[in-house]
Amino acid sequence: MPVVVVESPAKAKTINKYLGSDYTVLASYGHVRDLPPKDGSVDTDNDFEMLWEVGYDSRKHVKAIADALKDDNNLILATDPDREGEAISWHLEEALRKRRVIKKDTPVSRVVFNAITKSAVTEAMKNPREVDAPLVEAYLARRALDYLVGFKLSPVLWRKLPGARSAGRVQSVCLRLIVEREQEIEAFNAREYWSVKAALKTPRGQAFEARLTHLSGKKLDRYDLENATAAELAVQAVSSRDLVVQSVEAKPANRNPSPPFMTSTLQQEASRKFGFGARQTMSTAQRLYEAGYITYMRTDGIDMAPEAVTAARDAIKDRYGADFVPKSPRIYKNKAKNAQEAHECIRPTDMTVDASALARLEPDQRKLYDLIWKRTLASQMESARLERTSVDVGSADGEVVLRATGQVVLFEGFLKVYEEGRDDQVVDDDDKRLPKIEQGEVTDKTGVTPEQHHTQPPPRYTEATLVKRMEELGIGRPSTYASVITTIQDREYVRKDKNRLFPEDKGRIVTIFLMNFFRKYVGYEFTANLEDELDTVSAGDMDYKEVLNRFWRDFSAAIAETSDLRISEVLDKLDAALAPQLYPPREDGSDPRICPKCGTGQLHLKTSRTGGFVGCGNYPECTYTRPIAGEGADGDERVLGEDNGDEISLKSGRFGPYVQRGEPTPENKKPPRASLPKGWDKDDMDLEKALTLLSLPRQIGEHPDGGMIATNFGRFGPYVMHQLPDDAKPTYANLKDPNDVFELGMNRAVELLAEKRANPGRGRSAAAKPLHELGEHPDDGGPVNVMEGRYGPYVKWEKVNATIPKDVKPEDVTMEMAVGWIAEKAAKKKPTRRKAPAKKKPAAKKAPAKKPAAKKD
Repeated sequence: MPVVVVESPAKAKTINKYLGSDYTVLASYGHVRDLPPKDGSVDTDNDFEMLWEVGYDSRKHVKAIADALKDDNNLILATDPDREGEAISWHLEEALRKRRVIKKDTPVSRVVFNAITKSAVTEAMKNPREVDAPLVEAYLARRALDYLVGFKLSPVLWRKLPGARSAGRVQSVCLRLIVEREQEIEAFNAREYWSVKAALKTPRGQAFEARLTHLSGKKLDRYDLENATAAELAVQAVSSRDLVVQSVEAKPANRNPSPPFMTSTLQQEASRKFGFGARQTMSTAQRLYEAGYITYMRTDGIDMAPEAVTAARDAIKDRYGADFVPKSPRIYKNKAKNAQEAHECIRPTDMTVDASALARLEPDQRKLYDLIWKRTLASQMESARLERTSVDVGSADGEVVLRATGQVVLFEGFLKVYEEGRDDQVVDDDDKRLPKIEQGEVTDKTGVTPEQHHTQPPPRYTEATLVKRMEELGIGRPSTYASVITTIQDREYVRKDKNRLFPEDKGRIVTIFLMNFFRKYVGYEFTANLEDELDTVSAGDMDYKEVLNRFWRDFSAAIAETSDLRISEVLDKLDAALAPQLYPPREDGSDPRICPKCGTGQLHLKTSRTGGFVGCGNYPECTYTRPIAGEGADGDERVLGEDNGDEISLKSGRFGPYVQRGEPTPENKKPPRASLPKGWDKDDMDLEKALTLLSLPRQIGEHPDGGMIATNFGRFGPYVMHQLPDDAKPTYANLKDPNDVFELGMNRAVELLAEKRANPGRGRSAAAKPLHELGEHPDDGGPVNVMEGRYGPYVKWEKVNATIPKDVKPEDVTMEMAVGWIAEKAAKKKPTRRKAPAKKKPAAKKAPAKKPAAKKD
């Protein structure tokens, strides 16, 4: 039986049903090889030779495929129909050749299908081809570029910006978009303006509303009514005059449907309508594809196969009638320079099946399938026919003119099924429906109202609008959008709040650093041009090593220029570049760099593990800090209230936000403070919550065996504690929910403590086995290993244990990363001076025994 290989077991199961017992269908479980996460995996001195390694988890899958080929010497590679799928097929073939499973007489073929249906799969089997070399080369170029940026630029960040963990070819440009949008919002100055609306009635008593457009014979611009006084004068001008309908203009208009989905528009619409993140959308679509319900979901294409167009038109006719089917099919042409391997759009595999017919779908899958089905059918439906009406109402002397606009839907067309969402909803007067109004009619005024407005800053990006902007700029590709947006959130460069993306201080400082020292490589045009070159490689019109050579020549020089920079030099340069933002003019005209707390220290840009911040130069005498976003920004210090004469304040420290009672004094250098528990939002903190935290530990009551039971927060989370009268040490039991510190009752507390005493732990265990052996330390020798600790993974070298940041997976740790963390940890350890062992005095040499003098005869 020929061996067919696909990526996932779900896909293998579905395809196996279609091919039957004549084939063996196995899954590769994604990529089987990748570049080892260490320096040197791309050899820039040896024509960009790439060192590939079969992943630990993938070895058993490769072995299963190799074993199956022993029974039938025929390999069919049926991975996804895109650049990534082509790469997986190439990796599989190369890995099997290295194992000498594929021999000279082994037929190896590549088949692709855009949908997992019986007809698509069986048709693909009739049209095998070889692995597409240009597509593989485009993948190799992209993978090498991403590796070189990640493994050469990220170490620069580790050394120059504590707390910054990674940079990426597309990731850093995406982060720049979010940071620059935030800077636009912060620099925005709102401008006041007014409008005037009149509530009117026709002679038949039907109400409508009109907006003032002309005053004193002049057309009003947006800011002509700049204050309340000007608006009130305009109200008086309208109120004091009779208004007559001067003109009624009705124009027919057509509204056409949107094209069917491609990857980016699916992500945008799922975000608008359901609040799905890009990653959630793609994983849900993946399951729909593997189940055979939709076509392949990573595509730049919006064209639809002729047979699918016919099926859509038939489904529309059956469901809604012939009036909703246009005379000729709609043809959509892709605007992209190079559609991702000329894929079809994302559409249902069966146009007659709506979401209600798929009973087994999970809620998210049902929503997404319904969206895809409706959008696909709507894209082939008749246009909506509208009538747009404009009515001008004015005074006889021409001093005032008001306009009312509206529309009437004459024929629903595609609107019967689907209407595309909007990123930022605005009230549109054109959507209103007007009553019957005729020219020359006198209208009655029932009210004239001035309305105050202020210009609004540009909105923060949602995942949908960010994907849209990246697509407009030509940055990234469909398969990268979800992973890039997820990465910058996992790195804690960006946070998502109420579906909007906010840059964290860590993300700001990284972006500003890159803009000052690597501006070219976070440039929108440069990144887009590089994508175009990769598309040229995939088309077979450019050698991928030429792209790598040109990139590496300039990039390596830029890296070298920063190698000798000290952290202080970097901060000084960033401090100067950010001065207008960090130190805006103060209302009282005082020096914006003077510390507002001590009044003498100069403010400076500083960095920590949590990112950049502004701090006082008089530290540690003055502990004033604030975020780089400025005074009053998210996370800034603020007073919550008073209690017994003490100020209770919210502050930000090295380990996050905390509340404090009073201020340090010579008598009380460390006033009471308490960190905010996990899940507590600093924006929601008030005096009551702060006092609750400062009152800890909370005493629950007397244990039945004696001794007080208490709850509190510790270094490693919430806990309940108790010490029996006869115990030398108290017993601590971890609590899963932070709220248990305030809500845990006596019965549950006694139960938890009893469980802990019954299972106190095994004591010292045998030496732990490394999760990952990185090799010998490049400078000082000795094994460097990734270990699993009680409180998370860490890197171990000799007696130095360095914690692995939570945004780095243990399997992704490289020797270069480990060496950096080890050096950082070792530098913090104060060397202990040991007394040199006293030198032992050498034993006194015994004088040689004198020989007795010879007796004279």
